[in-house]
Amino acid sequence: MIDLLAARSQMAISLGFHIIFACIGMAMPFFMSVAHWRWLKTGDRLYLNLTKVWMRGTAIFFAMGAVSGTVLAFELGLLFPHFMEKAGPIIGLPFAWEGTAFFLEAIALGLYLYGWNRINKWVHWFAGLAMGGFGVASSFFIICANGWMNSPAGFDIVDGQWINIDPIAAMFNPAALQQGIHMAIAAFAATGFGVAGLHAFLLFRERQDRLHATAIRIALIFGTTAALLQPISGDFSAKMVAQTQPEKFAAMESHFKTAKGAGLLIGGIPLQDERRVILGLHIPGMLSFLAHGDFDSEVTGLDAFPEKDWPPVIVVHTAFQLMVAIGGILVGISLLYLLIRWKKKQLLDHPWFLILLIACTPLGFIAVEAGWVVTEVGRQPWVIYKILRVADAVTPMPGLWVPLLLFTGMYAALTFVGAWLMARQIKAVRGLAPESELEKEGEGL
Repeated sequence: MIDLLAARSQMAISLGFHIIFACIGMAMPFFMSVAHWRWLKTGDRLYLNLTKVWMRGTAIFFAMGAVSGTVLAFELGLLFPHFMEKAGPIIGLPFAWEGTAFFLEAIALGLYLYGWNRINKWVHWFAGLAMGGFGVASSFFIICANGWMNSPAGFDIVDGQWINIDPIAAMFNPAALQQGIHMAIAAFAATGFGVAGLHAFLLFRERQDRLHATAIRIALIFGTTAALLQPISGDFSAKMVAQTQPEKFAAMESHFKTAKGAGLLIGGIPLQDERRVILGLHIPGMLSFLAHGDFDSEVTGLDAFPEKDWPPVIVVHTAFQLMVAIGGILVGISLLYLLIRWKKKQLLDHPWFLILLIACTPLGFIAVEAGWVVTEVGRQPWVIYKILRVADAVTPMPGLWVPLLLFTGMYAALTFVGAWLMARQIKAVRGLAPESELEKEGEGL
């Protein structure tokens, strides 16, 4: 049991660390491409400076994402060999395509970094855009594999043998598309508000710096659009989970008893041993409507399943509530931003709005982490839903606390290095004038 906890903890820490860089890797190249396009269309050197500032940050996060992603690939095989033994022949295809997309993303990054004044300006711009496209594709292929763990497809089990394998059906399993869309939107919302918050902090200190004001506006185009789309995607995702993983859905809502006209729980502390929730607010019939589109429909509760198959309710419920709360906050701020842009654009640089953006800097990434807790912990005790338990997939090797401590230390060191590199970048950006050495950076490469 101790080694199982160590293996799961190591995967959780690795995934929690890597997912931040995966989100940034998906979104930042598009921010950079918008700034670059405006430079090409207007000739305003402020856009060139902003493009190269974001280019440097993208390169830093790409390198850190590559390191953490490589570690995850090894951990799957080393910590959960029985899972890979069964799953490898079935879901090897999305992993192969993910590797291909990552390889192409790295090529596009190289072309973009070293292509200034060396290749056609529009080909160069397209390389940056392609980097973002390959980043989204890479993430989607991994989500296909994770979706298969939640909604396995593309094979049959006969007399304990896994036969009739269809890699295409496995890759495009029922959960793949919805999870992929939800993750991509979350990445753009988190990165959009994260970048806007960082530049809001810098603009708050350097009140006349046009670069940061421009950066905020570009980042919020993506961040607010994604934040407003996310509740729609979340509704589809919740309905899918209610149909395909009713235990997870019940744990998300701390819904202990099967009932018709089930009420939606807001907040609350689940007492799993007592099968009840305290301090929560119930909205009658709303859970039935969200799950099945009917206020009187029946919602399956945890009482319909053996307790040994329950996920840890308090963890899943708390993470889900946190994710939804942050999503609601970002929707509210997005609507406020749109109202300000419509009525009084000058307020976008007002100190109180900048402070609001600064406070939102980490929120999207916290929501992403909470969402992955819901996805992964909510599937427990299964690694492949209803087919293979985590306890049966883990390596029998003892002493797994040693690599856990080593890898946790490595991630802490990477975090320190990344923070240091970004701090240097921020110092270089502070007070940057439209005419600067960054304009000539490409000439010296």
